[in-house]
Amino acid sequence: MKLLTRFLITVVLAITLAGCNQTNETTNSTDDKDEATSTVYSYQQGIIQETNHGDVEGYENEEENTLVWKGIPYAKPPVDELRWKAPEDPEEFEGTFNATEPSDIAIQASAEGVTGSEDSLNLDIYRPNTDKTDLPVLLFIHGGNNQTGTSEEITGDAFVNDLDAIFISINYRLGPLGFNPLPALRTGNELEDSGNYALLDIAQSLDWVKENIESFGGDPDNITISGFSAGGRDVMAALTSPVFDGKFQKAIAFSGGMTMADQEDSVKVFAKAIAPLVVEDGVKATEEEAYEWLQKEEEEVKDYLYSLSAERLSGLMNNAGIRMSVFPHLYNDGTVLPEEQFDTTNYHSVPLMMLTGTSEFSFFALGDPYFSASFEDGSLFSNETKRNEFEFAKKYGSELYRLFNTQESALTMYDNYDAPIYTIEIPFGDELTETTDMDTFGSFHGVFVPLLDSNNTSYLSMILDSFQLEGAKDLSSQFKAYLSNFLHEGDPNGEGLTQWEPWTKEQPANLVLTANEEKSVAQMSGVTTTKEDVIAEIEADTSISDESKEKIINEVLNGRWFSEELDQYYGNSSLWIE
Repeated sequence: MKLLTRFLITVVLAITLAGCNQTNETTNSTDDKDEATSTVYSYQQGIIQETNHGDVEGYENEEENTLVWKGIPYAKPPVDELRWKAPEDPEEFEGTFNATEPSDIAIQASAEGVTGSEDSLNLDIYRPNTDKTDLPVLLFIHGGNNQTGTSEEITGDAFVNDLDAIFISINYRLGPLGFNPLPALRTGNELEDSGNYALLDIAQSLDWVKENIESFGGDPDNITISGFSAGGRDVMAALTSPVFDGKFQKAIAFSGGMTMADQEDSVKVFAKAIAPLVVEDGVKATEEEAYEWLQKEEEEVKDYLYSLSAERLSGLMNNAGIRMSVFPHLYNDGTVLPEEQFDTTNYHSVPLMMLTGTSEFSFFALGDPYFSASFEDGSLFSNETKRNEFEFAKKYGSELYRLFNTQESALTMYDNYDAPIYTIEIPFGDELTETTDMDTFGSFHGVFVPLLDSNNTSYLSMILDSFQLEGAKDLSSQFKAYLSNFLHEGDPNGEGLTQWEPWTKEQPANLVLTANEEKSVAQMSGVTTTKEDVIAEIEADTSISDESKEKIINEVLNGRWFSEELDQYYGNSSLWIE
């Protein structure tokens, strides 16, 4: 129990710390990129490869038969005067760049304090150690509420040979350095004035990949953008963004869903969060004065913001817990992201895969103040009343969350989306009978990670028994087969696999991919449940007291990505600053 508790505390902390007049000032506009000329280098099997910025030297992983390059800069460090600017191309390397060790991650808060650096715009590349060229490319955006996380959330050694593809994972700006809507930071360049700096980083990384990936044996015209959690939401946002036009040919959102924040509302939240620093530094006498001052488009406000250390900024707004009202990001600025948000008619219609677990809310429930103390002292497991309350929150939060991750996004975009949409549920862990190491959290947020990356240590240290089952191994093989087909052809189907039909409004259905103790099980399943159905089920549930039910609805399930209908039905107060 102590080992389980320590593991879950670590995971929960990581998650909750997370949940038209364009000038020439920026070198990375879409037009600039289209006009840029790049030298194309051919791939010769080995650890040293050429890029447009110089040679890079990686290493060979003999055990996994892969070639790896880590920490390659895809942009200049966004420091000093470049802090809240669009990313610029990296400088030429002096000599051969050493890509054998990870580079700095983005500065962020963690359970041990602030870690990382502002100089973090780098990427990792993994490929099979073969002489194959024209391999499809999977670019991955890590999760962490766009506040925490690293490119090593998933590493590619364990699966690039199975996928017969190149895997690239990126670091990008996080927290108030990756997203910041305050008016004083506006430069007159519409890309920068969006405040969506992290999205500009992601677009820049895709440009780097397109210009350089042939050197590593990749196909620059077969790039799939993917991401987990916040990274998945970034992928969904990118599908609406003019900045990403032509930068990828397929997309995958792992536990993503659709979220955007109103830019004007977001300004208030940021001003409220930074106001205490203004008072602490003696710039204003009260937080109310500071709050009003920070919302002004004035040079002295800009100078103050640039004077703040990255460490102090990264410590703000870290109790988000998948609530946009705490740390607003992905602003509907009208340039990088559409003012009408996901009601846009202008999607990048590429083959799309969306994935969800079926107990997605389990970690978030454990991290909520309502349960965290009893979880840490162990009473959550010994107190039947508290355990029933946790199961209530996990069940209904997860039912709402999984609809958010797949069904709702498909329904929102379908009429304006001209490419196939594939949705998948992985309920593995919810109904295993012989093992209990997944009993508390079931098919958790990130259940796909150990199925893809068998070297992953974030989860496998405490759920090793379940993922070592023969059924789990077969499930991993099936999952990677579908994924490989999708990367290569834009269609997940192939020989020996259950037919995966695209989601349609007329026949909404998911592929349900799971396993028992011995083997994987795959079948199509129609989606018939709505959020209204879930709310009706909540109303009828008598497993906990009415008092506890009301408290969980109003304090645990409220204000989350997925809870708009629930909040409206129960009259929950808005968590946004009025």
